[in-house]
Amino acid sequence: MSEWKEVKLGEVSEVTSSKRIFYSDYVSEGIPFWRSKEIIEKFNRKKISTDLYITSEKYFEIKNRFGVPLPNDILLTSVGTLGIPYLVEDKEQFYFKDGNLTWIRNIDEKRLSPHYLYKWLASQQGRDSLREITIGSTQEALTIIGLKNLNLFLPPLLEQKAIASVLSSLDDKIHLLHRQNKTLEAMAETLFRQWFVEEAQEDWEGGKVGDLFVLQRGFDLPTQNRTKGIYPIYAASGYSGGHIESKVKAPGVTTGRSGLLGKVFFVMDDFWPLNTSLYIKEFRVGTPLFSYFFLKGLDLESFNAGSAVPTLNRNHVHEESTMIPPQKLIRDFEKTALPFYLKIRKNEIQLKTLKTLRDTLLPKLMSGEVRVDYTPG
Repeated sequence: MSEWKEVKLGEVSEVTSSKRIFYSDYVSEGIPFWRSKEIIEKFNRKKISTDLYITSEKYFEIKNRFGVPLPNDILLTSVGTLGIPYLVEDKEQFYFKDGNLTWIRNIDEKRLSPHYLYKWLASQQGRDSLREITIGSTQEALTIIGLKNLNLFLPPLLEQKAIASVLSSLDDKIHLLHRQNKTLEAMAETLFRQWFVEEAQEDWEGGKVGDLFVLQRGFDLPTQNRTKGIYPIYAASGYSGGHIESKVKAPGVTTGRSGLLGKVFFVMDDFWPLNTSLYIKEFRVGTPLFSYFFLKGLDLESFNAGSAVPTLNRNHVHEESTMIPPQKLIRDFEKTALPFYLKIRKNEIQLKTLKTLRDTLLPKLMSGEVRVDYTPG
C-alpha cells in the first residue's frame, strides 16, 4: 500500500464543462446533443433516445475553438441524478449540455488510467466520495470546484489498469448474458406471434379467456413479515425481494392487480405473489408460456375498474372473448419455447454469481484490500 498515492482529481485532469448551447441552436437532425438522460442510458448500455441535435457546422465551430469530448474523456451527471459516469468511446461525435454534465478531460494517463477512474466513479466508494462534495438542498449538484478537489487514492498505474481490466471483464460477461436473455425471450415471443397471431385460423373454436386459464388474487404479506429468502416475491411492478416461503409452484405467471397494471412476468422459481398482483392459479387449455405471452398481448390497462387506484378485476379478464387454438399447437409451442427459458434461467443463475463476485470484489480492489498481479509478462 505504500506505493499508493493520494492526489486531487484536478491535479491529474482538467475538470470543466461545455460551452453554452442556446435554444435557437437546436435542430431536428445533425450532431447529437446529450443531457444527463443520454449519459444515464449510455451508462446502462441502453440505446439512447436522443431528441436534440445541433448542426455539424456548429459542432465543428466548437470543436475548432474549444474542443469536444474525445475517447477516454469522462462525462459525469452533475444535477438531478448525480454521479453517473460515461467513458467516451472511439468515433463518437456529440456535444452536451452545460450545467447538467461535468467534463473530465486531458487526463494525465501517466498517473491515472481513465478506465480506472471510470470504474472508481461508478463504484460505491466513488459514489460515497461524490456524496461528500455534493452541494444544495432543494436541488443537489456537483460543482467543478468540488470535483477538482476530489481526493483519489491511486495504486500504481499498471495496477490501475489491471483492476479496470478485471472489473470490465466481469461487466462485459454480465452485459452479454443480459443481451442473450433478451434475445431468447424475443425469439420465443416472435414464435408465439407467428403461430397464434399471424397464422391464426378462422375455424379455431371461440371461447373466453377463462377457458385458457384462471387468474387468482395474490397473498397478503405484511412488510414486517417479509424476510430474505430464496423464494422471489412478486408485486404488481415485478420482483420485490425474497422470502423463506413460497405460495405458487413454478413455472408461473403473474401480473398487476392494483396500483400498476399491464406488466406481466414469467417466473421460473416457486414464488410468492403479493396481494397487489394476480397469478395464474389454473392452466386449463393454456400452458405456462403460452398463457404468459397471451396475457402480455392483452391491453390489461383497458380493463381498469378503479378510479383513484387502478384496479384489474380478474372476472372481467376471464369473460373477454377470444379464439381457442388447438391444444396440440399450444403444447408444441411450449415444447419448442421452453428450452429458451431454461437457458434464460441458467443465465440468471450465472448472472447472480457474477454480480455477487463483482460487488464483493470491487470495493476490495478499490481500497487495496485485494491486490491484482500487474507484473508485466
